Amino acid sequence: MNIKIYSDRMSQPCRAVVIFCDANGIDFEEVNVDLAKRENHLPEFRAINPLGQVPAIYDGRFKLFESHAILRYLACVFPDVADHWYPSDLCKRAKIDSVLDWHHSNLRRGAVTFCMNTVLGPIVGLAMSPRAAAKAEKLLISSLSKIESMWLSENEKFLLDNSQPSIADLSLVCEIMQLEILDDQDRTRILSPFKKVLKWIENTRIATSPHFEEAHNILFKAKSKIKNIPNEENYESMSSIKAMLSSKL
Repeated sequence: MNIKIYSDRMSQPCRAVVIFCDANGIDFEEVNVDLAKRENHLPEFRAINPLGQVPAIYDGRFKLFESHAILRYLACVFPDVADHWYPSDLCKRAKIDSVLDWHHSNLRRGAVTFCMNTVLGPIVGLAMSPRAAAKAEKLLISSLSKIESMWLSENEKFLLDNSQPSIADLSLVCEIMQLEILDDQDRTRILSPFKKVLKWIENTRIATSPHFEEAHNILFKAKSKIKNIPNEENYESMSSIKAMLSSKL
């Protein structure tokens, strides 16, 4: 099966899909869709995903978008994917689905909105809103607290008292990794109270290494470049940072 993954690795859901495929030995062709250059609005990509969002896949039979749907599909269609990623046991699978459904309206909404209104907004030409940032931070902290208290235990390494990772672990951890783009003080203030969350992130990294590090390499390099940009300098789009990174990515 020849799978094409349309992605931009600055996107946390794209990184989750790429890591999953690499970790499970799934061959794929990665087609870069540069969000900063608005390539997601080009007609050829809209033919893949009319919503103009990444990730999306085409496997020669049909096109699919939404990262959670993609992860579920890949876990089911490839027989060599270990059962722990998306168990055949319907009760275990339903619990994973419930975490993934919760993710979109809670952790993702808090993390994305906070990052956009603290770091990424000016880079992509959007005005920051301190009020929106404060509201998003509350939702983000509330989401991290729920993960820590509801789905992580002292006895197991991963969500839902599991000893091995699922697609929910990968999706949520990639979301939290987006906070790496923040100022170090902000990231530490938000994450340091959640010791089980920090350990879980590290467990997920180890379980999917070296693919985890490879997929997040662009994020770490972007953060390094952002730290060196003078605060008063105005950037019209993320492409200015990507141009600086392109020779090294």
